[in-house]
Amino acid sequence: MEETNSKSIASLALGILSIFIPFVGLIFGIIGIILSSKSMKEIDQTSEKGKGLAISGKICSIVGICVQILLVLLIVLSIASFSFFTNSGSN
Repeated sequence: MEETNSKSIASLALGILSIFIPFVGLIFGIIGIILSSKSMKEIDQTSEKGKGLAISGKICSIVGICVQILLVLLIVLSIASFSFFTNSGSN
């Protein structure tokens, strides 16, 4: 019986966490992409199960990174606009 590649399971878990955990999710997403790439190479060499998990982990990691970047941009823009409107109102 073939076993499922453990790196593909970890990449899926990190990909899901990267979507929902703010700021640290960016690091989780990067690690998830690296793990999913390594697991897909291992799966091709050893013919283990888990290729779908690795692909899903990579997709979730990419989505998580995009969400985290948008979150950081939103926070930076909101701080910049708040300081702009606060300074323009005092004149």
